[in-house]
Amino acid sequence: MSLVPVQSIRWVGDMDGHLELLDQTKLPLDVTLLPIRSIDQLFEAIVSLRVRGAPAIGIAAAYGAVISAQKARRLSVADAIKQITNDCEILATSRPTAVNLFWALDRMRAVLKRSPNVANADEIVRALLREALVIHDEDRRMCHTIGEYGADLLDGLTGVLTHCNTGGLATSEYGTALSAIFTAQDRGQTLQVYADETRPLLQGARLTAWELQQRHIPCTLICDSMAAQVMREGRVQAVIVGADRITARGDTANKIGTYGVAILAKHHGIPFYVAAPTSTFDLTIVEGSEIPIEQRNSDEITNAFGRQTAPTGIDVYNPAFDVTPAELITAIVTERGIIAPVTEELVRQMVK
Repeated sequence: MSLVPVQSIRWVGDMDGHLELLDQTKLPLDVTLLPIRSIDQLFEAIVSLRVRGAPAIGIAAAYGAVISAQKARRLSVADAIKQITNDCEILATSRPTAVNLFWALDRMRAVLKRSPNVANADEIVRALLREALVIHDEDRRMCHTIGEYGADLLDGLTGVLTHCNTGGLATSEYGTALSAIFTAQDRGQTLQVYADETRPLLQGARLTAWELQQRHIPCTLICDSMAAQVMREGRVQAVIVGADRITARGDTANKIGTYGVAILAKHHGIPFYVAAPTSTFDLTIVEGSEIPIEQRNSDEITNAFGRQTAPTGIDVYNPAFDVTPAELITAIVTERGIIAPVTEELVRQMVK
């Protein structure tokens, strides 16, 4: 079956072009393409989750450096580099947990460090666009390779559970955890996918279910609180999720609710897999407690999707992510291979 993958991000045109995002806040009802031509627009798109998913945020930020360079073309080379560097710092404050954001911006800064002797600022635009396109293509290829390794782990299974969204909407094409499911489909395997709705912003309901429907993959949407019952009834034989940051020992930050799913999987004797590119690893951090956890606006819980569902003035705690300790993770699937068991020694061997 040949199916067109979701394109959540693309660069339109050449060095005078612009970034185009699929506005994920409009899904599943409307497919809206959002042109991005300024740093302010991109910053808002990242914070408001118009673009989301660690790899996708990194790719978008890389193109953001190009947009900044476009605006700086009339400046001297030195002043252009200063302006672009400042804009990269602004983008780095958009979301604190997804390490791919900082990884991509570091690569763009490395291009700037090689640029002081270029003839003019146009050359900087060209160099940054080349690097952003490379980052985008690398992610595309990494996702397909992750899918191949991940599909091997799902071979012979009939049901799998996933949390949040990890497909083409969160990356450049096939995704991470969903890439394993898409690749299994490509191989002719039929999997019944149970998708957690993923409170409070319903990425599983709005995005994952939508992507799976686009691929004609059997999908059953469940409330987050139903995962335990689904496991008890034997409907799934594995859980596979993505990641926004992974420490040197394998502790994994992912969308809030993931930690609870991992505990449930352990209790029911079900393997719990994490799928992520090596760019999602942060080897400067060993323990999961060191990962900065983004705190989001209380309105996402009390007034989500335009309707008030809690008393006015109620205190709200709204962390966007939680951390699953390595001991609960059966294996981490990367584009370089599978890390199992998940230990600091094996993580460092794989990610260098």
